Amino acid sequence: MLLIRQAEPEDHRRVVAVVDEWWGGRAMAAMLPKLFFIHFRDTSFVAEDDGELAGFLCGFRSQTFPEEAYIHFVGVDPATRGSGLGRTLYERFYAAVAPRTIVRAVTSPVNERSVAFHEALGFEVERVDPAYDGAGEPRVLLVKRLA
Repeated sequence: MLLIRQAEPEDHRRVVAVVDEWWGGRAMAAMLPKLFFIHFRDTSFVAEDDGELAGFLCGFRSQTFPEEAYIHFVGVDPATRGSGLGRTLYERFYAAVAPRTIVRAVTSPVNERSVAFHEALGFEVERVDPAYDGAGEPRVLLVKRLA
């Protein structure tokens, strides 16, 4: 049975243990510090299927822009992709950050699957920044307006 709950600090170890594998061997674990599982628990979620990790979402309310929230990192077990779990995690996040009306996310242009997923959820590509995370580190900036 699928259970989606708020992330707990103890979940960090489970998530970083699989995240690189879930990204096809790309080194992603360093982008997911434990602080998300400590300081953003009310806007970060873990999905379990019969106790096994099936997915997660880490996000937060912007401290700078009062109408905005940001989804930092989302992962779904490759064996579970296509089940609607990613969409369900996003919907849980939207509810958690209400009444905020703008949700932002950033992904790498090489992650075409991520861009397509976000577009299917109603995100728009705001722009591609060729040096978002420094020279040679382009990112696709995505935005969704709720309501």
